[in-house]
Amino acid sequence: MRFVSWNVNGLRAVLKKDFLETFAAFDADVFALQETKCQDGQVTLDLPGYHQFWSFAEKKGYSGTAVFCKQEPLRVLHGLGSDYLDQEGRIVALEFESFWFVDVYTPNAQNELARIDHRMEWDDAFRDFCKGLEEGVLPEGVSCETPAEGRFEKLAGGVATQPKPVVMCGDFNVAHQEIDLKNPGPNRGNAGFSDEERGKFTDLLAAGFTDTFRALHPDATGAYSWWSYRFKARQNNAGWRIDYFLVSDELAPRVQDASIYSEVMGSDHCPVGVEIEL
Repeated sequence: MRFVSWNVNGLRAVLKKDFLETFAAFDADVFALQETKCQDGQVTLDLPGYHQFWSFAEKKGYSGTAVFCKQEPLRVLHGLGSDYLDQEGRIVALEFESFWFVDVYTPNAQNELARIDHRMEWDDAFRDFCKGLEEGVLPEGVSCETPAEGRFEKLAGGVATQPKPVVMCGDFNVAHQEIDLKNPGPNRGNAGFSDEERGKFTDLLAAGFTDTFRALHPDATGAYSWWSYRFKARQNNAGWRIDYFLVSDELAPRVQDASIYSEVMGSDHCPVGVEIEL
């Protein structure tokens, strides 16, 4: 199966920049978006052969995630199950027969780490959420959609399902190691490269997940997925790798390819992808 993830930094803007042509060219089985920056009804996409699932932020023009998939999922979760953390539309999680797929747009710690406490709470909750799906426990209070039945509900506590491995992707807003950004020295301690954020990403991997790109390309340098709009950063490839595909460790041997599509324009991020034998 081919999976693609892209932080589009505003879907309505990227639709004016050949998004539909790019989408068609990938022909992905599952295509995930982050930072859609739209509300329900503001964008209508004609994507024949795909099911569409969206999570919207309460704040207009902010955050938001979406997943488009060829196969109809068994159920779809919107959020982590926390009223506090689920106001920004940062999660769409789809259950398929043999795996869970999680699309995430992780909160930015912001300048001078102004939002670092919120970020730390998010990282812990997200790790617990993904491990829960892996172990067959659905979070209490999460909004749950059952597409085949057209049902939408909030789950009560203690809902159990079949344990399944997890494929997760998105903008994690952290460069994990020095190899993952062009200028690690000057950025040490800044948002996206703070010890706190890097440590939480280490914790996520230690919980039983594999960074697919780094597993397949352990020594690859200059492989970035985000570039500032300032200082000709993309032209000079002064970027950061903050967009990832992670998989449950048990799926790692099935990963056939992991790619960063830096040639694709339209956003300050480029798409990333993975192919897995599922």
